[in-house]
Parts: sequence; structure tokens; C-alpha cells
Amino acid sequence: MAITTKVIETTGTIDEKRQLVLDESLPLVGPARVRVIILPAEETDVEETEWLHAASTNPAFDFLKEPEEDIYTSAEGRPFNDKG
Repeated sequence: MAITTKVIETTGTIDEKRQLVLDESLPLVGPARVRVIILPAEETDVEETEWLHAASTNPAFDFLKEPEEDIYTSAEGRPFNDKG
């Protein structure tokens, strides 16, 4: 017998009564039993600028600084204007 598992990822908050309150409705019809795995947010989340700095100074990416890797010019492609 094959077992299929549907995974739904969402976010929520644990309130003062230790109850889980989801940020949005689930796409499931209930009542139904579910299994819940709680992944608490890291208290020491790394800021995006820290990630970018770490990636730009990591020696693993030094090969990208070599002239043969510079294959594109600013005249190529189209500008990307994010409206979001």
C-alpha cells in the first residue's frame, strides 16, 4: 500500500494560552486529524545584508572574479523593474 503525504507550509503565532494561531486558513476540509511540526523562529536571524556580505567575501566564489567569467555586458538583456 502506497502512502502519500501532502505537506502544507504556513506561519502562525503561539499565543499567551500556548495555542497555535495560523496566519491564514488551511486548504483542507475538516474536521480531520493532522500532524504538526513546530519550527520556532531563530532569535538570532541573520539579516540579508549579512548574508550578502558573507557570500561576496567567501573565497569559494573567487572564480567569478576571473575575466573569463565576465561574459555579459550592460548592453545585454532587458532592465528588470520590480513593481512589487
